[in-house]
Amino acid sequence: MTKKLAIALAFVMLAIVAWGVFFEAGSTSIIINGHELTGPFNGAIGAAGLIIGMIALFCAAIFLLFVFAGIGIIILGGIIVAGLIMAGLSFPLLLVFLFPLAIVWVFIALTRKTGK
Repeated sequence: MTKKLAIALAFVMLAIVAWGVFFEAGSTSIIINGHELTGPFNGAIGAAGLIIGMIALFCAAIFLLFVFAGIGIIILGGIIVAGLIMAGLSFPLLLVFLFPLAIVWVFIALTRKTGK
């Protein structure tokens, strides 16, 4: 799923960059020493800008993928802690039964490790 999401984000970014270069190109002008840049060099500068834009957006997408994954893990941990707190508040009498059960579980886990 993550690979499909990354590919989809890459295509969306490429579409945004292509839209900016081809459809908004009339609103952008490059001026060097007070003269507007014209001729074939203007296309080369535009292509270089397209490549730099693609690289920058790809790096931003990778960065955001890791940021959102980290935030998702933090949110999931918070939901689990909130669920445990709510279960503890909802069933306080069950805590008395859980302590002996936890002690028995630890003893069984220790004996299974030493037995192997």
